[in-house]
Amino acid sequence: MCATCGCGQDGAVITLAGHDHPHDHEHSHDHQHTETVSLEQKVLAKNDLIAEENRQWLAAHGILALNITSSPGAGKTTLLERTIRELGVTHPVTVIEGDQETLLDADRIRAAGARAVQINTGAGCHLDAAMIRRALESLDPDPHSVLFIENVGNLVCPALFDLGEHSKVVVVSVTEGADKPLKYPHMFAAAGLVILNKIDLIPYVDFDLETCCRHARSVNPGVTILPTSATRGDGLDTWYAWVDAHVNDTLSH
Repeated sequence: MCATCGCGQDGAVITLAGHDHPHDHEHSHDHQHTETVSLEQKVLAKNDLIAEENRQWLAAHGILALNITSSPGAGKTTLLERTIRELGVTHPVTVIEGDQETLLDADRIRAAGARAVQINTGAGCHLDAAMIRRALESLDPDPHSVLFIENVGNLVCPALFDLGEHSKVVVVSVTEGADKPLKYPHMFAAAGLVILNKIDLIPYVDFDLETCCRHARSVNPGVTILPTSATRGDGLDTWYAWVDAHVNDTLSH
């Protein structure tokens, strides 16, 4: 369980498996022992209520909100910097930045040309809907614009917290390994898009693109997967087209 927010009780399972247990009791046996303990589900009703209010406000203003999640160092901020410079020519872009400390990423986003607010969560491991509501009040994004929410670098807790976004976008880099979708299935199952970043480094790391895609689709069969390099530019036209399509979908509703 997360020590700061309590998330992780939702269906959590503790399993002791695959080892002999030489504990003291009267009956003799040599079988392996597996014990499963299901922990009580935590209901995030308050967060979900505020998230729905956020969603309605964003929809009423024709704003496409995308929740960008990843492990630390996967390249979220670099991707957003380039997106602001290139996609921002056709769409107004604002950003809500989430980090435990510092204003470093918000400063990078502003330098790229977008208005941004920083949320510092301290010991917190994710953004929540109430934080986003307060940030929206401060940021006041333009109607018919794109709002990127760069979540705290974490593939666990952000999967559980609805912020009111249109879609979650998971960024995973080739330096992390092809098994990430299997290790963090809740995040990949919640994703509307998976971006495989840093593909320019594939010749130098142990990463199999086909295997990673297969793992991602094993937990989310219909997910769109985009191989990209935020530094070199590979695949970014497809990323921008994906955003464009969802902007049009937001405006049509």
